[in-house]
Amino acid sequence: MKTIFVGVILWAAGGLAAGTPVEVEVVSTANIWDKAPHNAFTDLVRWNGEFYCAFREGRRHVSTDGKIRVLQSADAEDWASAAVIALGGYDLRDAHLSVTPSGKLMLVGGAAPRKKDNEGAPTGTFVSFSSDGRDWSAPEIAVEPGRWMWQVSWHKGKAYGVSYAAGLRMPWLELLASDDGAKYETHTAELFGEGYPTEVTLRFDDDGTCYALMRRDRNGNSPSSAMFGVSRGDYRQWQWRDLGAEFNGFGGPNFVKIPGGHWIGSGRMHQGGAHTALTYIDAANGTMTKLAKLPSGGDTSYPGMVWHDGILYVSYHSTHEGKTGIYLAKVKVMEKKSMEGNSR
Repeated sequence: MKTIFVGVILWAAGGLAAGTPVEVEVVSTANIWDKAPHNAFTDLVRWNGEFYCAFREGRRHVSTDGKIRVLQSADAEDWASAAVIALGGYDLRDAHLSVTPSGKLMLVGGAAPRKKDNEGAPTGTFVSFSSDGRDWSAPEIAVEPGRWMWQVSWHKGKAYGVSYAAGLRMPWLELLASDDGAKYETHTAELFGEGYPTEVTLRFDDDGTCYALMRRDRNGNSPSSAMFGVSRGDYRQWQWRDLGAEFNGFGGPNFVKIPGGHWIGSGRMHQGGAHTALTYIDAANGTMTKLAKLPSGGDTSYPGMVWHDGILYVSYHSTHEGKTGIYLAKVKVMEKKSMEGNSR
């Protein structure tokens, strides 16, 4: 019988970094879509010279009619609807966009066979593909309900994603891999299982190192702080670092690498009321520090992140203006001239 953490090394928890080498300025924010009763759970990508933002529309946060809308923009100012993806009998949720090795746009999302609004249901994962951002293949179930592969990243021709217990095999995370983005096999079973780990975003560095930013939810008396994972080689052995109580229930975790080698994260934080925050991730030391609060509140988070022409574009949803709508922030990220002289 396997021990609890086969191939997993847990680092001792540590405090947040005393300072960061960057600071941010939120240049602008705009509501880019709020036509459905509830608009939420975004992702953002730049593909073929255009911005694409995908998100869920439905009657409410949890309802039977969830579908994915895709917006398109040439300049991130004027947005138009490019497509709507639906699957009969399923509440489609939490859109994620990526580009396949063949150059297609790929959509991954949750698929819950929900019978009633506000009713719990096991959630699986669907995939769909497009060659132009407008016409999409019929959604197909890639992971059966009960395990939810929340996000996918491509590396050397393979799609990697982490599934979590959405009805089955509580509480373990599993690392899945696919050659075509549609059919997945378990790459690393029992990836992590302390507390109730849920949403995970994977990113690959230039040297092939894989980083994971993980949300954890409360499970009895177990911790709910976010975790940061690192793996090299064949991605079967991982090191994990607890990011601390400030990042409890860090909903919709996302992060991207920008010039200068800096990793910028985003997700929901709770101190002072729920809001979507930008963070700095020190990948070498496994720490995360809050940089700024985006204009947000209430039902909020699930950011998409794109770096383009010196600006960080962040999509997210929020109810701070009364209705759950989709927002886009433009953010400048500036290196501090002196850590000592500019620390906050």
